[in-house]
Amino acid sequence: MRGLMMNTPLLISAIAEHAARYHGGREIVSVTADNPRHRYTVAEAMARARQLANALVKLGLSKGDRVATIAWNDYRHLEIYYGVSGSGYVCHTINPRLFAEQLVFIINHAQDRWIFVDPMFLPLIEKIADKITGVEGFVVLTDEAHMPDTSLQNVRCYETLVGAESSDFAWPELDENSAAALCYTSGTTGDPKGVLYSHRSTLLHAYAGVAPDVMNLSSRDNVLPVVPLFHVNAWGIPYSALMVGAKLVLPGPKMGDGETLYALMDSEDVTLALGVPTVWLALLQYMAKAGKRLDKLKSTIIGGAAVPRSMIEEFRDKHDVEVRQGWGMTEMSPLGTVNTAKAGLESMSGDEQLDLATKAGRGIFGVEMRIVDADGVEQPWDGVAYGALQVRGLWICSDYFRLEGGAGTHTPDGWFETGDVATIDPHGYLAITDRTKDVIKSGGEWISSIELENVATDHSAVAEAAVIGVAHPKWTERPLLVVVKAEGQEVSKDDLLAWFDGKVASWCVPDDVAFVEELPHTATGKVKKIELRKQFADYRLPD
Repeated sequence: MRGLMMNTPLLISAIAEHAARYHGGREIVSVTADNPRHRYTVAEAMARARQLANALVKLGLSKGDRVATIAWNDYRHLEIYYGVSGSGYVCHTINPRLFAEQLVFIINHAQDRWIFVDPMFLPLIEKIADKITGVEGFVVLTDEAHMPDTSLQNVRCYETLVGAESSDFAWPELDENSAAALCYTSGTTGDPKGVLYSHRSTLLHAYAGVAPDVMNLSSRDNVLPVVPLFHVNAWGIPYSALMVGAKLVLPGPKMGDGETLYALMDSEDVTLALGVPTVWLALLQYMAKAGKRLDKLKSTIIGGAAVPRSMIEEFRDKHDVEVRQGWGMTEMSPLGTVNTAKAGLESMSGDEQLDLATKAGRGIFGVEMRIVDADGVEQPWDGVAYGALQVRGLWICSDYFRLEGGAGTHTPDGWFETGDVATIDPHGYLAITDRTKDVIKSGGEWISSIELENVATDHSAVAEAAVIGVAHPKWTERPLLVVVKAEGQEVSKDDLLAWFDGKVASWCVPDDVAFVEELPHTATGKVKKIELRKQFADYRLPD
């Protein structure tokens, strides 16, 4: 027997209509190259998204065609999110920080028909234009007064394109499983792989994101996503924020500028901010120098890399801001876990609460997790046993775009292999101990590089740290600590190695320390350990 309930499809256009009707007066504030503080309302944004939809029809697109963006976090990019996906096309967000050959591969593999590009990234596209001949045209995200000269062919001005159209557009009734958005992985191993999100998965992910134990998002919030719209849909914020009517504050090209981020947070009364640790490191350093304090921010969600204990403490003790650490992947839309305290843990001491806060968090409804050993045997949730982390759920990819099962990333029973090594404690809190390719195997024992990095970055003289394994004649490999010193700070190798005493097992302490000016990062802000291993390939540990 079937239930007698309406079967209304879950569509991104439904968020657009709901937001315009119920939250139309809420502000969207943007920093753009042609306007340092653009303001308009949600209703105006969704009207322009409908104008864009009319323009896309006239460009001759067919359902399922890919429309790419290479753009910052701003209001025009947001309009593209809704105008493209809502019309039945696929919004393909491209990370401009990728290497040229990766950009060529991604654009050609996705078979993008049009690219919407920020003026800042035109030179990037001009350099590869002769290699992406399948692209029919380009739309520059600015107005006629700021249109730059370009060697690209068939170029349109965004404001002219949109301004010529009516806002009267009927969103099509789509199958909720239709493709809505496309995002490629960074391609640290082999070519980038495309993750193709559906309308259904996107809406379920957005629903999960607003929950109290996830982002705790409501119409009373003002949200600053420093996570880019060009990667994993800015963790779902473009959908979640409009779903509940939160004000959006978009930093445009100033995403890594601590002073600008502080000014936006202060002047726009930001209550929730989201970003990776390197972003917040820049913000905290600016505030420490300038003697500023975050008086309005209530919480920040940090993901993309392990959050140092010292960062959690600084946000809490100096700014009264709650840090919620999260974990996820491009293949997971990306939310997998978020760290909030469960009922029954209120009596923990301050140090115990900090220990808990350094974990990746606990699973949210919609995502299942398990850890397995090398033989595929599931391991207990005791906080001690570790294994390869596998996931499955409502917004997790079942395959990659145009690979037809060839990636080998799913188990026969349908679980996705994350590539992470983890433990899960009895309360369900996940702790990522390493990536399977980064774990250090020393004398038959596994050493967590992440644990060592967390200890190192708790030292006041350490701005960033990474741990890699280097060859050892007896133990196969041993950990090398690579450190970027905090500005104006001095620390010796012996001081840093002594810092580990009592914090990790003695046999896990790094054998040596190498000081560098900067660490290599991936296009998404993570430390690129494959480059570090190349850099230190001939490194010899002291006797």
